[in-house]
Amino acid sequence: MTNYFIGIDSSTTATKALLVDDRGEAVAVASSEYPFDTPKPLWSEQSPDLWWEATVKSIRAVLADSGVEPAAIQAIGLTGQMHGLTLLDANGDVLRPALLWNDQRTGAECDEIRQTVGKERLIRITGNDALTGFTAPKILWVKNNEPDIYAKIQQILLPKDYVRFKLTGQYATDKAGGAGTLLFDVEKRDWSAEVVQALGINPD
Repeated sequence: MTNYFIGIDSSTTATKALLVDDRGEAVAVASSEYPFDTPKPLWSEQSPDLWWEATVKSIRAVLADSGVEPAAIQAIGLTGQMHGLTLLDANGDVLRPALLWNDQRTGAECDEIRQTVGKERLIRITGNDALTGFTAPKILWVKNNEPDIYAKIQQILLPKDYVRFKLTGQYATDKAGGAGTLLFDVEKRDWSAEVVQALGINPD
């Protein structure tokens, strides 16, 4: 029996599913588009529900187009837009629209991070300066501007990892995703307790 694999790319404007066989040959591909919102200047937000709905639609489409049975799928691989902030409560429910990688509202929070951690120290640990696209400034923005929402946060996920959660029920990311959060020690290849504590983020 031929084994099959699905790759999911959850990008800023669409989610694509690619079905391949165990020889690496493409069998079917499908894509589902969605918008993002700019409710204020410099803001860029998106409902995580859109990613999940598009994922389900795209997977169903490649299975229908190919005639492959779901039981023949051996694994699903995930990739997607980086740096986005997806916040979940204790029940796994989304607390607010996700702040995307291209959201530019966090200039003050970037300055706060540089002052708190130190620019050179931050670069030494994370490999990056504090830039508005990264995840950590977005966390601080919610902390500074939406304290009621911040108090309810139980899980912080990147966009593709929200899709992973919906598929598997597991909270996880990979090192590439972690490195784009500004909370990851690139030398130790693990979360930076120093940066997390300096920014007052609860590691739990």
